Amino acid sequence: MSGSNSSPPSAAHALPVAADEPLGLTVHSMPSPRQAMAGAEGRRTVQGRWKMVFVMLCCAAPVIASYFTYYVVRPEGRSVYGQLIDPQRPLPNVEASLPDGKTLRLPSLKGQWLLVSVADAACDTLCEQQLYLQRQLRESLGREKDRLDRVWLVSDDQPLPERLANGLRGATVLRVPAAEIARWLPAATGHAPAEHLFVVDPLGNLMMRFPALMDAAGASRGKRDLERLLRASSSWDEAGR
Repeated sequence: MSGSNSSPPSAAHALPVAADEPLGLTVHSMPSPRQAMAGAEGRRTVQGRWKMVFVMLCCAAPVIASYFTYYVVRPEGRSVYGQLIDPQRPLPNVEASLPDGKTLRLPSLKGQWLLVSVADAACDTLCEQQLYLQRQLRESLGREKDRLDRVWLVSDDQPLPERLANGLRGATVLRVPAAEIARWLPAATGHAPAEHLFVVDPLGNLMMRFPALMDAAGASRGKRDLERLLRASSSWDEAGR
C-alpha cells in the first residue's frame, strides 16, 4: 500500500496578506481670527443681555414687591379706594412748558410719587376743588409728604389766574396738549380726566386713578391709599429725585 505524502500548501493557496496602505487623515480647517472674534463677540452680547435683564429685574423687584404687598398681601376687609391702572402707562415722552416758558420732557418727573390733576387754564370751580384736594392730600401725609409731588397739567395756553398763585406754591405746573393728556390719562366711562386725580409711581408709571368728582370723604379714603403705597415702598423710595 503506497502512502500518500502530505506536502505543505503551495504559495497559490496561502492566506492573502493585506498590502500596506497609506494612513488616511482628514484635515479640518481652523477658524480664522475674524470668525473667532465674531464668536466671542456673540457670546459677550448674549451674556450682556442676560446681565441687563438681571439688573432690570433687580430695579423693578422693589416696586413689584410693594404693589404685591399693597394689593395681594393685605388684611381681609381692607378696601382700596383708588382704581389700579392695568396695564401701567409710563410717562409719555412729551415736551411740556413751564409757566416761565422753559420746557421739559415728562419722563424727567421720574423719581418721586406724583399726584396729578388736569384742567384748562381758566380753572373753573371743579378745577379749584381738585387742586384744593390735591394740596390737602399731600399735606395730610405729614413727614412723608416730601415723597409726593403735586403736578397740575394745564391743557391749553391761556394765562393762569392770579388767584391760584398761593395755592399752587410748591406744585409743578406744566402745559401739555389736551390730546396728549387724553391719550395718557384714562378717565372712567362717562367722565373726563379733569374729574380725577391720578397717581404716578417713582418709576414714571401711571398706576392709580381716584374716582371722579372726589369729595372730602373720598379724599380721606384716598389718603389711606397713599399712606399704604408710601409705606409699602418705604424700603426703596426716598424723598427727592
